[in-house]
Amino acid sequence: MPNWNKQLYNSLAAGVELLQEGVDPNHRHRLGWTAVMVAAMNRQHSVVKVLLDAGADPNAGDDFNNVYDTSREKGIHSLEGANPLQTNGLGHAPRSYAKEGELHKVLQEWEGEGEERLKEQIIGQEGAINTVASAIRRKENGWYDEEHPLVFLFLGSSGIGKTELAKQVARYMHKDIKKGFIRMDMSEFQEKHEVAKFIGSPPGYVGHEEGGQLTKQLKAYPNAVVLFDEVDKAHPDVLAIMLQLFDEGRLTDGKGKTIECKDAIFIMTSNVASDEIGAHGVQLRQEAEKLSRRKLADNLDDVQKIDDIKISRQFKDSVIRPILKAHFRRDEFLGRINEIVYFLPFCHSELLQLVSKELQFWAKKAKQRHGITLQWDRPVLDLLAGGYNMHYGARSIKHEVERRVVNQLAAAYEQELLPKGCTLRLIVQSDGQEEPHPPSLRLEVVGEDSSARTLDIRPPLSPEH
Repeated sequence: MPNWNKQLYNSLAAGVELLQEGVDPNHRHRLGWTAVMVAAMNRQHSVVKVLLDAGADPNAGDDFNNVYDTSREKGIHSLEGANPLQTNGLGHAPRSYAKEGELHKVLQEWEGEGEERLKEQIIGQEGAINTVASAIRRKENGWYDEEHPLVFLFLGSSGIGKTELAKQVARYMHKDIKKGFIRMDMSEFQEKHEVAKFIGSPPGYVGHEEGGQLTKQLKAYPNAVVLFDEVDKAHPDVLAIMLQLFDEGRLTDGKGKTIECKDAIFIMTSNVASDEIGAHGVQLRQEAEKLSRRKLADNLDDVQKIDDIKISRQFKDSVIRPILKAHFRRDEFLGRINEIVYFLPFCHSELLQLVSKELQFWAKKAKQRHGITLQWDRPVLDLLAGGYNMHYGARSIKHEVERRVVNQLAAAYEQELLPKGCTLRLIVQSDGQEEPHPPSLRLEVVGEDSSARTLDIRPPLSPEH
C-alpha cells in the first residue's frame, strides 16, 4: 500500500497523482486503517474531499482503534513505516510535539544515529561519513537554506566507497532505494549535443516526447538522492545545466516544464586530484603511526588511531582547490557545493576487514552451493591484504581473493578433490627454498579427527592468447 501518511497528509498534489495512477482509495494498511481515516484524524479536509470524490468509503469498518492488538497479532511494530524525521505540513517533526523528556530524548538519539546507519555497509571513511551525516542532520533540523538543494562533491580514487556512501544516504533518506536514488553516469554526457539527452530535446527535434534522462526521473521523485558519477567527464554545457540546478533548485526540461527539486540531495563523484589525496592520506597515516608509537613508548593515554586522520584546511586550499578550478573552470560551480568530501586510502586494519568480508562472501557461497565449510586465520588475511592497489581500492582486494582463493576452490572442485560436505582450511605456505620467495596460499582438507591434508591442485588450463 502507498504511504498515505506521507503522500497525502504532507502533499495533496502527490495524493491526487497517486489516485490518478489508479491506487485504490479504500486500500487498508496492514494495521487496519484506510487513507480517509488518516486524513480525517489529521483534519485534512481537502484530502478527505478528494478521497471521497475518488470513491473512498466513509462507512468502512474502523479497525484503527485496535491497532496495538492488530500489530501484536501480525507480529509487527505498531509504528511500522513511521519515520521520526518526517515533517508534517507545518514543517514540524515528531520531536517538536514530544512533551515528555524521555520521549524527546529517544527521538533526539534516533536523529543522531545517522553516522552509524551510514557506516553499516561501508568500511573505513570515518571522516567522509561524519561530514555527510552532519550536513544531512543540519538539513533535517532546519539549519540550511531551503532555497537551494544540498550538494556534495566526493573526491578520491576508484573503489574506495564514494558510490556506496551515496547509496547509503539514499537508504537513510528513503526506504525504497529504487525510487529514492537516481544515478547518472556522466561519462555518457561528454559531448555538447548530449545536453538534450540530459534534459530532453526541444520541440521539433528527435526524442522530444521521450524527455530527458534526469528531468524525467526528477519529475517523478523530486526529493531523491541524485548521484552524478564521474562528473569530471561531463561536457561544460552539461555542467552549466547542473549549475542552474544547484543554484535555483529547479530545472526546465525540453518541453518547457519546470521541475522543482529543492528537497533533493545531489552528490557528485570525481577522481580528479585522487593521486594527490591518496599520497597525502598515506603521508598522514605514516605520521600518525610514528606519533602513536612514540606515545606508546612513553606510556601516554591519548594515542591517536591510525585510521582517525583529517586533511588540513591548508592542503585543501593550496593543493586541491587549484586542481578543481583548473578542471571545472568555473568558480560559481564550485561555490554551489556545500561540502567537498575526501575519501582516503584504506589503512591496514581496514584492508583486513575488506579481505574478511570478501572471504565471508565466498565462504557463504561454498556452504550454500556445495556444503563446504571454509576456514582461514590472520596470516591469510595479511597475505591477501598485500594485494591492495591504491588506484583500484576495494576492487583490487576483490580481484586478489578471486585470483588466489576462488580460482583454487574452483580448480579443486573440477578435479574432484573436495569430498562432499568437507571442511577446507586456507593456509599460508612458503616454498622452503633458501632464496626467499613470496608465500603462497594452499588449501587443506580437515578430517573429523582434526587431521589436515594439503590438496595437490593442478593449475587450471589458461586459454591461449
